[in-house]
Amino acid sequence: MDTKQLSKIFKALSNPNRLELYLEIVKEYEATYETECSECFITDIIGNLKIGAPTISHHLKELTNAGLIETERKGKFLVASVNDETVDEVLKILSLQSRNR
Repeated sequence: MDTKQLSKIFKALSNPNRLELYLEIVKEYEATYETECSECFITDIIGNLKIGAPTISHHLKELTNAGLIETERKGKFLVASVNDETVDEVLKILSLQSRNR
């Protein structure tokens, strides 16, 4: 992962509402990870947040563009899943940085 992509990820997570949305998606994703359907229906978490639907849509787009989540339409519903590959790469980079201190 290059520094440009890493910067995009940190920028996406620097917004408090976006970070809160991402953490809600992670929480739902982890809750369903052991099942066949490891994805989060956005309608399930929208009530937990004090953010309007248009703003959530914008934040989802930013999280998707950063590679942190993947979204997909299922009928009239939007589902999100955590991009484990990106998260693993970021954790690996952060882990290496802390060992080099």
